Amino acid sequence: MLALGKLLELTLAGREPAQKTQLTVDGVRMRWLSEGALEVRPPEARDNGLDLLLSAGIHGNETAPIELLDRLLHAIARGDLKPRARILFLFGNPEAMRRGERYIEQDVNRLFNGRHEQSSGSEALRACELERLASTFFSLPERGRLHYDLHTAIRGSKIEQFALYPWKEGRTHSRLELARLRAAGMQAVLLQNKPSIVFSSFTYDKLGAEAFTLELGKARPFGQNEGVDVSRLETRLQQIIEGTEPPLDGNLEGLQLFSVAREIIKHSDQFQLNLPADIENFSELEPGYVLAEDIAQMRWVVEEEGARIIFPNPKVKNGLRAGILIVPNNAETLL
Repeated sequence: MLALGKLLELTLAGREPAQKTQLTVDGVRMRWLSEGALEVRPPEARDNGLDLLLSAGIHGNETAPIELLDRLLHAIARGDLKPRARILFLFGNPEAMRRGERYIEQDVNRLFNGRHEQSSGSEALRACELERLASTFFSLPERGRLHYDLHTAIRGSKIEQFALYPWKEGRTHSRLELARLRAAGMQAVLLQNKPSIVFSSFTYDKLGAEAFTLELGKARPFGQNEGVDVSRLETRLQQIIEGTEPPLDGNLEGLQLFSVAREIIKHSDQFQLNLPADIENFSELEPGYVLAEDIAQMRWVVEEEGARIIFPNPKVKNGLRAGILIVPNNAETLL
């Protein structure tokens, strides 16, 4: 196997490869760009016009997606997986990966779309570098652009595998992309309705990619991901990479769709989230429930029918989102 296929090993060791570019026996070029970043380019005659960005490790302790990308890279380096798409593999926060921590000082996935410019430190610099790498990769004209940013959650979930679909004014969420997510094992999709500061929102908003944050289960240490079943996603990614994906028909049967009703923003150290510490994502909340309280008699009271909570986290920094209240949606507005 080519040494560059061991990107994860290099990243965890904090080493640069001796050779920055290597070719597989099939003429696939693998090029090391910077720490945790590797570009894969198929021979021109096999290139089908798709640019695929696969990122993981934006949170360093979310290891199942990292291991998934590692398997795909190994297969390419061995010549078992024969790409027809250009691919950029990114491990987002190498230092946090080495320490087994979610982040070191700042959550990298809250530093995109201009936020890193308002901050400092190594993770703000890394977010800036990730934007630069993605921008360069998606700079070629007249090509398809697809980005999957792979995560696992810090808590359990009543719907284990789900996706977040960014929003941009003037763009419509794609029914075919939702069908692809369904085929990849996603059980639900949250259709966002405002700009965001996460990585997938940057590539969707600024770079014109179809982009998604994928949540694949609960975060566990390296080597302990037997309970995280990514087999359907792995198969679909292999098919996308090799250009053998079955045709998509827009079938969304069984895929649950949700919209954002409100975000709960933590404004002060007095913020109180009135939920059990071990509450699972997608837990339902009854109308009238006092969800959260903060300074100046600020209260978040559940008003929506069928409301559920995702990503509740009262420990975020002041000014950041401490949870999202979501409601069921339907597919009538989708193309």
